[in-house]
Amino acid sequence: MIDMSKQEPRATAAAIREAARASAATPQERPTRRRFTTAFKQRLLRELDALAASSVPGGAAALLRREGIGRSLITRWRRQRDAAEEGALGPRKRGRKPVHDSMVDELDRSRREIERLKTRLEKAEVIIDVQKKLSALLGVLTPDISGEKEKP
Repeated sequence: MIDMSKQEPRATAAAIREAARASAATPQERPTRRRFTTAFKQRLLRELDALAASSVPGGAAALLRREGIGRSLITRWRRQRDAAEEGALGPRKRGRKPVHDSMVDELDRSRREIERLKTRLEKAEVIIDVQKKLSALLGVLTPDISGEKEKP
Protein backbone atom coordinates (compact mmCIF):
# COMPACT_ATOMS: atom_id res chain seq x y z
CA MET A 1 0.00 0.00 0.00
CA ILE A 2 1.27 3.48 -0.95
CA ASP A 3 1.23 6.17 1.68
CA MET A 4 -0.30 9.27 0.03
CA SER A 5 0.75 11.65 2.79
CA LYS A 6 4.46 11.20 2.01
CA GLN A 7 4.14 12.03 -1.71
CA GLU A 8 4.73 15.55 -2.98
CA PRO A 9 1.54 17.49 -3.63
CA ARG A 10 0.63 17.83 -7.30
CA ALA A 11 1.16 21.23 -8.84
CA THR A 12 -2.03 23.02 -9.68
CA ALA A 13 -2.54 24.97 -12.88
CA ALA A 14 -2.40 28.23 -10.93
CA ALA A 15 0.96 27.27 -9.41
CA ILE A 16 2.34 26.41 -12.84
CA ARG A 17 1.18 29.76 -14.26
CA GLU A 18 2.73 31.59 -11.32
CA ALA A 19 6.05 29.80 -11.84
CA ALA A 20 5.98 30.68 -15.54
CA ARG A 21 5.33 34.36 -14.74
CA ALA A 22 8.17 34.41 -12.26
CA SER A 23 10.62 32.93 -14.75
CA ALA A 24 9.49 35.41 -17.42
CA ALA A 25 9.81 38.40 -15.10
CA THR A 26 12.85 39.63 -17.01
CA PRO A 27 11.75 40.62 -20.51
CA GLN A 28 13.68 38.94 -23.26
CA GLU A 29 15.17 41.19 -25.89
CA ARG A 30 13.97 40.78 -29.44
CA PRO A 31 16.73 39.80 -31.82
CA THR A 32 17.62 42.59 -34.19
CA ARG A 33 18.23 42.12 -37.88
CA ARG A 34 21.88 42.25 -38.75
CA ARG A 35 22.98 44.99 -41.10
CA PHE A 36 26.20 44.61 -43.01
CA THR A 37 28.24 47.51 -44.30
CA THR A 38 29.43 47.66 -47.87
CA ALA A 39 33.04 47.42 -46.72
CA PHE A 40 32.28 44.23 -44.77
CA LYS A 41 30.51 42.67 -47.76
CA GLN A 42 33.40 43.51 -50.09
CA ARG A 43 36.00 42.20 -47.63
CA LEU A 44 34.10 38.95 -47.12
CA LEU A 45 33.60 38.41 -50.86
CA ARG A 46 37.31 39.05 -51.49
CA GLU A 47 38.22 36.51 -48.80
CA LEU A 48 35.82 33.95 -50.28
CA ASP A 49 37.22 34.51 -53.76
CA ALA A 50 40.77 34.07 -52.43
CA LEU A 51 39.79 30.85 -50.67
CA ALA A 52 38.15 29.55 -53.83
CA ALA A 53 41.28 30.37 -55.85
CA SER A 54 43.56 28.66 -53.33
CA SER A 55 41.32 25.56 -53.37
CA VAL A 56 41.57 25.05 -49.59
CA PRO A 57 39.03 22.32 -48.78
CA GLY A 58 36.34 23.61 -46.43
CA GLY A 59 37.89 27.05 -46.16
CA ALA A 60 34.86 28.94 -47.45
CA ALA A 61 32.48 26.97 -45.25
CA ALA A 62 34.65 27.64 -42.20
CA LEU A 63 34.70 31.36 -42.97
CA LEU A 64 30.92 31.47 -43.36
CA ARG A 65 30.43 29.55 -40.10
CA ARG A 66 32.80 31.91 -38.30
CA GLU A 67 30.88 34.95 -39.56
CA GLY A 68 27.47 33.30 -39.11
CA ILE A 69 26.39 33.89 -42.71
CA GLY A 70 24.59 31.54 -45.07
CA ARG A 71 25.40 30.71 -48.67
CA SER A 72 22.21 32.29 -49.97
CA LEU A 73 23.25 35.67 -48.58
CA ILE A 74 26.66 35.36 -50.24
CA THR A 75 24.94 34.52 -53.53
CA ARG A 76 22.76 37.63 -53.22
CA TRP A 77 25.81 39.80 -52.46
CA ARG A 78 27.67 38.40 -55.48
CA ARG A 79 24.72 39.18 -57.74
CA GLN A 80 24.57 42.71 -56.35
CA ARG A 81 28.30 43.14 -56.91
CA ASP A 82 28.08 41.85 -60.48
CA ALA A 83 25.10 44.10 -61.26
CA ALA A 84 26.94 47.13 -59.84
CA GLU A 85 30.02 46.34 -61.91
CA GLU A 86 27.94 45.97 -65.08
CA GLY A 87 26.21 49.26 -64.35
CA ALA A 88 29.50 51.02 -63.69
CA LEU A 89 31.19 49.67 -66.81
CA GLY A 90 28.18 49.84 -69.14
CA PRO A 91 27.54 52.56 -71.71
CA ARG A 92 26.07 55.81 -70.47
CA LYS A 93 24.17 58.56 -72.23
CA ARG A 94 25.96 61.84 -72.54
CA GLY A 95 24.61 65.05 -71.13
CA ARG A 96 22.36 65.89 -68.25
CA LYS A 97 19.65 63.60 -67.07
CA PRO A 98 16.16 64.80 -67.96
CA VAL A 99 14.30 66.50 -65.14
CA HIS A 100 10.77 65.23 -64.55
CA ASP A 101 8.40 68.07 -63.89
CA SER A 102 5.32 67.26 -61.85
CA MET A 103 3.25 69.64 -63.98
CA VAL A 104 4.18 67.75 -67.14
CA ASP A 105 3.21 64.47 -65.49
CA GLU A 106 -0.10 65.95 -64.35
CA LEU A 107 -0.76 67.30 -67.85
CA ASP A 108 -0.14 63.86 -69.36
CA ARG A 109 -2.50 62.28 -66.83
CA SER A 110 -5.16 64.87 -67.61
CA ARG A 111 -4.83 64.25 -71.37
CA ARG A 112 -5.23 60.51 -70.87
CA GLU A 113 -8.28 61.13 -68.67
CA ILE A 114 -9.83 63.40 -71.31
CA GLU A 115 -9.28 60.78 -74.03
CA ARG A 116 -10.83 58.10 -71.83
CA LEU A 117 -13.87 60.28 -71.11
CA LYS A 118 -14.26 61.15 -74.82
CA THR A 119 -14.47 57.48 -75.74
CA ARG A 120 -17.05 56.90 -72.98
CA LEU A 121 -19.08 59.87 -74.25
CA GLU A 122 -19.04 58.54 -77.82
CA LYS A 123 -20.29 55.16 -76.61
CA ALA A 124 -23.03 56.81 -74.56
CA GLU A 125 -24.14 58.91 -77.56
CA VAL A 126 -24.37 55.77 -79.72
CA ILE A 127 -26.49 54.07 -77.05
CA ILE A 128 -28.77 57.13 -76.79
CA ASP A 129 -29.21 57.24 -80.59
CA VAL A 130 -30.14 53.56 -80.64
CA GLN A 131 -32.66 54.13 -77.84
CA LYS A 132 -34.20 57.05 -79.73
CA LYS A 133 -34.57 55.02 -82.91
CA LEU A 134 -36.08 52.12 -80.98
CA SER A 135 -38.61 54.35 -79.24
CA ALA A 136 -39.52 55.94 -82.59
CA LEU A 137 -40.10 52.46 -84.08
CA LEU A 138 -42.23 51.42 -81.14
CA GLY A 139 -44.12 54.71 -81.16
CA VAL A 140 -43.16 55.67 -77.62
CA LEU A 141 -42.73 59.38 -77.07
CA THR A 142 -39.75 60.31 -74.97
CA PRO A 143 -39.25 63.61 -73.18
CA ASP A 144 -36.84 65.93 -74.93
CA ILE A 145 -33.82 66.54 -72.72
CA SER A 146 -31.39 68.02 -75.24
CA GLY A 147 -33.69 70.87 -76.30
CA GLU A 148 -34.51 69.39 -79.71
CA LYS A 149 -38.14 68.73 -80.57
CA GLU A 150 -39.23 65.21 -81.28
CA LYS A 151 -40.66 64.52 -84.71
CA PRO A 152 -43.64 62.15 -84.53
